[in-house]
Amino acid sequence: MNKKVKNNLSTFENDLKMMQKILEDIESKDLSLDEMIMKYQKGIELSKKCQKTLEEAEQKIKQITK
Repeated sequence: MNKKVKNNLSTFENDLKMMQKILEDIESKDLSLDEMIMKYQKGIELSKKCQKTLEEAEQKIKQITK
């Protein structure tokens, strides 16, 4: 596995872990409304980043299988 792919996978996995932590924080109900909104916003940003990474991986797989 080349370094870029390995790095992207590592970043993707870290982003998923961060999203899980954000979800747990929001579900704990120990946050103020402002904190919840900030965490929700960060979660959306991470979600979009992960979606982009998955789409790029899908394109690479399609190119490889052609």
